[in-house]
Amino acid sequence: MLERWRTKRKQDNRATSNTSTTGAHIEQQTEHWLTQQGLSSLHRNYRCREGEIDLIMRDAEHLVFVEVRYRKRHQYGDGLESVDWRKQQKLQKAAAHYLLRYPQYNNYPCRFDVVAVCPQNKAQQATNNNAKLHWSWIKNAFSG
Repeated sequence: MLERWRTKRKQDNRATSNTSTTGAHIEQQTEHWLTQQGLSSLHRNYRCREGEIDLIMRDAEHLVFVEVRYRKRHQYGDGLESVDWRKQQKLQKAAAHYLLRYPQYNNYPCRFDVVAVCPQNKAQQATNNNAKLHWSWIKNAFSG
């Protein structure tokens, strides 16, 4: 019984590790894509007790807090739909914490963007290695 539990736990840890690795890769790709769109990167994966912000960037005179959502398949809904009011509250609290920690950005107008990322076509959904990605970028997705 204990051996079966250890085996299950190893499998769970590998799945979590793969998900984390994929998430980090997607966030890095999204950061690169956003810089190609004219934004400049300030921080990635800003963590505090209130929550985590995937990307913090500047767009001209705006400070932009970016939530990146990746969906390999659409059977559980679009990535944009998954940013519910609870997630919005966490992002707003984490952003407030960031502004306290980095007061040099206090005079910048802030904006919350959501970027949904998915494989570009169904054939690539089976494997996400080297898949071309499609980004849906919602600027000012919700107000803070």
